[in-house]
Amino acid sequence: MELAQLEALCERLYNSQDSVERAHAENTLKCFSVNTDYISQCQYILDHSLTPYALMLASSSLLKQVTEHSLALQLRLDIRSYLINYLATRGPELQPFVTASLIQLLCRVTKFGWFDDDRFRDVVKESMNFLSQATSDHYAIGLKILNQLVSEMNQPNPGLPSTHHRRVACSFRDQLLYQIFQISLTSLQQLKSDVVSRLQELALSLSLKCLSFDFVGTSIDESSEEFGTVQIPSSWRPVLEDPATLQIFFDYYAITKAPLSKEALECLVRLASVRRSLFTNDAARSKFLAHLMTGTKEILQTGQGLVDHDNYHEYCRLLGRFRVNYQLSELVNVEGYSDWIHLVAEFTLKSLQSWQWASSSVYYLLGLWSRLVTSVPYLKGDAPSLLDEFVPKITEGFITSRFNSVQAVLPDDLSENPLDNVELLQDQLDCFPYLCRFQYESSSLYIINIMEPILQVYTERARLQTTDNKDLSVIEAKLAWVVHIIAAILKIKQCTGCSVESQEVLDAELSARVLQLINVTDSGLHSQRYGEISKQRLDRAILTFFQHFRKSYVGDQAMHSSKLYARLSELLGLHDHLLLLNVIVGKIATNLKCYTESEEVIDHTLGLFLELASGYMTGKLLLKLDTVKFIVANHTREHFPFLEEYRCSRSRTTFYYTIGCLIFMEDSPVKFKSSMDPLLQVFISLESTPDSLFSTDAVKYALIGLMRDLRGIAMATNSRRTYGLLFDWLYPAHMPLLLKGISHWSDTPEVTTPLLKFMAEFVLNKAQRLTFDSSSPNGILLFREVSKLIVAYGSRILSLPNAADIYAFKYKGIWICLNIISRGNNNNLCLLQLFGGFTQ
Repeated sequence: MELAQLEALCERLYNSQDSVERAHAENTLKCFSVNTDYISQCQYILDHSLTPYALMLASSSLLKQVTEHSLALQLRLDIRSYLINYLATRGPELQPFVTASLIQLLCRVTKFGWFDDDRFRDVVKESMNFLSQATSDHYAIGLKILNQLVSEMNQPNPGLPSTHHRRVACSFRDQLLYQIFQISLTSLQQLKSDVVSRLQELALSLSLKCLSFDFVGTSIDESSEEFGTVQIPSSWRPVLEDPATLQIFFDYYAITKAPLSKEALECLVRLASVRRSLFTNDAARSKFLAHLMTGTKEILQTGQGLVDHDNYHEYCRLLGRFRVNYQLSELVNVEGYSDWIHLVAEFTLKSLQSWQWASSSVYYLLGLWSRLVTSVPYLKGDAPSLLDEFVPKITEGFITSRFNSVQAVLPDDLSENPLDNVELLQDQLDCFPYLCRFQYESSSLYIINIMEPILQVYTERARLQTTDNKDLSVIEAKLAWVVHIIAAILKIKQCTGCSVESQEVLDAELSARVLQLINVTDSGLHSQRYGEISKQRLDRAILTFFQHFRKSYVGDQAMHSSKLYARLSELLGLHDHLLLLNVIVGKIATNLKCYTESEEVIDHTLGLFLELASGYMTGKLLLKLDTVKFIVANHTREHFPFLEEYRCSRSRTTFYYTIGCLIFMEDSPVKFKSSMDPLLQVFISLESTPDSLFSTDAVKYALIGLMRDLRGIAMATNSRRTYGLLFDWLYPAHMPLLLKGISHWSDTPEVTTPLLKFMAEFVLNKAQRLTFDSSSPNGILLFREVSKLIVAYGSRILSLPNAADIYAFKYKGIWICLNIISRGNNNNLCLLQLFGGFTQ
């Protein structure tokens, strides 16, 4: 192949819009990357071609050869020497993507040959030669080599065993990483007044890569912003204790713009996270902390760079690191603490007000304040923390800002409402309760004072025949925020400066307001608003409140909560946990009856119901309630319309799992049979349907629902006794319907998947529930029925043509069948019982 032809093929490979043309070019050029005989041809291309795409092909092919083949040592050394000379002579004139590829190749050769020859470790020395050149282009190549080298050493490679990668990384860390970090700092000092921001960017990036190195092999998740303490080696101590190191990054933040300024902050975040034991003594660590506080204080005083969102977020992360690595007692003893905490409080309040802009950043600030307030009991000495002054303002500021978000967001705008961002909501509300409980008496009074007028207006609106929907949506959103906040407060118990008894009384005061709200939400006009998104958000908040209240004050915990129930008795007449449980179950029943379209509310409601039924104490208590008795006896679509909604059909499994838990809590075959009567009626209806009508949509949806229901019941059988009840109920009377269903609907995964999933659950031998007596034929009988189902499904599905979504249409069902067979072979259900039956 002539060079010109090859260059034309490379042009098509990287630039052509025609996929066929690209595939042809790729197939023709594949030999360069898979055949070691073509290594010399790659060198020829690099020497003689002038087109960047041909150079890229040669470089990427060599990279694949080095990674995937065990090349001779001398050949690898020759490639390495060639690359260094090539970058020195032609590097400045190459396209950036070609330079990057060649540098990656050089670093890959270095890493793979690290223990084979000492010459591979001279790469830093050779990079220094680039840095000492007069041109900025060579300087940039030197920095790029070091950047790529650190990245290469920090990342596992497909062609290198993980243990070998770790050995190389540790050796590199011990021998060269510190030197590279020093080079980055020296470069930053030299380039401080340089107008070529490209070099500053490379030097900053190199510092960040060094500080982000996986020093101890913990495999940090690069996609996450969270990391623990940075385990910098002790040999780095001199440079870390040198004030110039911290200062250079504060200086770069001041003199550069985003994204460089953000990288400077990222370096500071890493430095703020270095391990405590790195410092010579407490005095050195205090000096380092004082420098960090001074630098962050100056940024707050000037506000420089904080209008950029990335800078703002990274600065919040920097403040957040103070909570991870430093104690309150250390902070208060630093000179200038009072000014610093004052500025941080002001910054936090402004961030809370800018909820739309800084929503993801507030988490770090609230985390800092929560750590500070939880450290107060351990604070010794006379230095004031000043938290009494600032924390109440931040608490009030947070609540006010949430209310402002309600006013700013359109009531039906799902994409922007903070109440719909579950992850962000949880992040913020995980930290905020600690601030509330810091001065619980005043913060609870504040919450009550803002909630009561809104609750009063909401109560009055319930009595009206018509009202402004938009106005009502705003009220419901405000109430949802308050309920979420109260729920979060109940979730934690830690309280500073408040006795347990006082805390329980205040918990009761807040809980009483939510319980009053529940009486209103489903009454009058509000009972017609289940389709409104704002009403659904409020009900989700109420369910969250119940979840946290239950864990703290219902069931086993109730005996320790006399003060709470005494106060609830005075306020609402709820003097024990059984009455409270009745309120919770009442709300569950209302949601299940009234919500037919909101899958989220149904799922949340059923999740709470299942939690209650799964607890030993609360499960026993539930059986005493008339509402629960009604649900267990009347679980039909007439009473619970969501069962008729196909979009909620997945929720049926959870619903019947809960009902099953309640049924089996009582050792009563009679109760089981009567409770299963609604499902029996469905079986009878389907079994009496003639074949000519068995393919209608009515039958289809009835089958889907029935299979999901049965799977829920089967999930609840956790003993031989309960499993036996279900087995005897199903076999032999109703098993033929399952076979008929899978035979008629084998080409419809909406039917076959839930049916097969039920069978997979039915044959699962959890808690040894399938251990039949040695004289019982049940294992063989069940094996026979399961075999019929699998053969019926398999023989039909394999003969059908493939659909567009082949996974949903075929593979998923086949996978469940294999799962059924595997479960059968791993317990006493099938082969062992069958063998035992033949030998007896």
